[in-house]
Amino acid sequence: MSEPQWNYLTDMDGVLVHEEHLVPRADEFLAELRSNGIRFLVLTNNSIYTPRDLRARLQRTGLDVPEESIWTSALATAKFLDTQRPNGSAFVIGEAGLTTALHEAGYVLTDRDPDYVVLGETRTYSFTAITKAIRLIEAGAKFIATNPDATGPSLEGSLPATGSIAALIERATGRQPYYVGKPNPLMMRSALRSLGAHSEHTLMIGDRMDTDIHSGIEAGLQTILVLTGISTRESAERYPYRPTLVVDSVSDLLGRTTDPFKAG
Repeated sequence: MSEPQWNYLTDMDGVLVHEEHLVPRADEFLAELRSNGIRFLVLTNNSIYTPRDLRARLQRTGLDVPEESIWTSALATAKFLDTQRPNGSAFVIGEAGLTTALHEAGYVLTDRDPDYVVLGETRTYSFTAITKAIRLIEAGAKFIATNPDATGPSLEGSLPATGSIAALIERATGRQPYYVGKPNPLMMRSALRSLGAHSEHTLMIGDRMDTDIHSGIEAGLQTILVLTGISTRESAERYPYRPTLVVDSVSDLLGRTTDPFKAG
C-alpha cells in the first residue's frame, strides 16, 4: 500500500521570491509539484494585495501561480470573522487585499459603531485612521489584526508594519488585538481547509523560524526551513523548536518533492 502524497504550504517572500526577484529554480520547483499532482498553496502574511494582484506580481518574476493557489492573511482574517460573526461590520485600516476579502465574506465596512476594528498592512498609515480606530475600540469594537509582523521590507530599508501599529493602538486602548496570521496556527488550518488537506500529510516551507516554522509546528505540520530569506543555520539554533528539515533553497527539493524527508 503506497504512502499518502504530501501537500505543500509554502511561504512566498524569502522562499519563492526575494525582493521582487525569483529565487533560483523556484519556477522549476512549482513545476515539479504540478507534474507530480501535488496540491499546494502559496501563503503570505501580507494583507495588502488580493490573490489576483499577487498572481500578477509573481508572474513578473517568472512564476505562474493561479489565484486559487494563493492564501493571504487577509483571506484568513475574512474567513475567521465570517465564522465569528457572519455578515458583521468592520472599520478597516488596510488596502484592497483586506477590504476585498471582507466584502466578499459579506462584511459591511463602516466607521459607525462597527463590530470590529480590523488592522492590516498599508504603505500609508494615517494618523487620523489610527485615532478613529482607538476611539472605536474604546467604544466597544473588538480589535483584530491580520498579522503581527513588526516591520516589512522596502528598497530603502525596514518599514513599520501591522504589528508596530497594533502595538501603538494597544498601548493607547489597553486592548490586545487578536492576530489571525502567522504564527497563529489558525492561518495554517484555514489554508488546510481551503486546500482540502489534512495536517498529517501536509508540510510547511518557510524562511522564518518565528512565523513559518512556529505556526507549522503548532498546526501539526512537518516543516522545512529554507535559507534564502531571513533565517540562517546559526539563527535557527537559537529557537527552542526545530524544523523537520533545513535546506539551502527550494531548489534542493527538486527530484524529491514526493517524499522530501525520506530523501533527506
